Amino acid sequence: MVATRDRHEQVAATLPRHLALPERPRILVVDDASAQPVVAPGAEVLPLSRGAGGAARNAGAWTSTTPYLAFTDDDAWWSPGALRLAAGLLDANPRLAVVQPHVLVGDTERDDPTCAEMRTSPLPGAPGQPGRPILSFIACAVVIRRDAILSCGGFSEQLGIGGEEQLLSWDLAAAGWQLSYVPEVVAHHDPPPSPDGRPARQAATIRNALWTMWLRRPLTAAARETAAALARATHDRTTAQALRDAIVGGGWILRQRKVNPPHVEAMCRALARGTPLL
Repeated sequence: MVATRDRHEQVAATLPRHLALPERPRILVVDDASAQPVVAPGAEVLPLSRGAGGAARNAGAWTSTTPYLAFTDDDAWWSPGALRLAAGLLDANPRLAVVQPHVLVGDTERDDPTCAEMRTSPLPGAPGQPGRPILSFIACAVVIRRDAILSCGGFSEQLGIGGEEQLLSWDLAAAGWQLSYVPEVVAHHDPPPSPDGRPARQAATIRNALWTMWLRRPLTAAARETAAALARATHDRTTAQALRDAIVGGGWILRQRKVNPPHVEAMCRALARGTPLL
């Protein structure tokens, strides 16, 4: 499943890679209300009437009938055989909800820095769980069990794009699902250059991190992270903008607040410390 909005060149460049995969997956392009309709020969197109950001993937999940969903963005694709390997792991592990691949970035195929962190995750695995246990994923390239994502409500519409994976990941873990980083499964990501550093996306990511904290973490943890953001905001314009956006647009947070269960909170603390759970 490919999510896209107003990036026709990226779709045209990566679609042939999807079509050439030996697994011959069904390819669904979710057009997130692009100004001009997406043209994707050889694939199905699901046009949305209004932009949903990261939650556009929910529409694709509801439309699909396969047990597993391989999410990509319009600038990402899978290595041949990766989907077969991921599906085999999900077949063999019925509580496994997320298979996060090793993502190679750009022409030089450098490691995605998030994958580098996942490789040293301190979280303990469940018996038989493949790969490294994780508590988030990279939505531009991930394989997810369809029933799991739908049972947890999918991606939040309020978060849009920018770190929207964290909230869903915590909810999956709270429901007893496993998430794994499996480096043998490989995907590629070739984002277009952004000379300005994409400050709006950075601000949205910081805002979403704050919202996610207040939605799921205990008050002390959420307050601590907010205080740290306030300290950064004194010399960081992007963080200051994120804080303003979080406050102005966050009236819905307390209505939807549901604190993580103890086992998920323990995982959050372990990741923050970088030390294994005892």
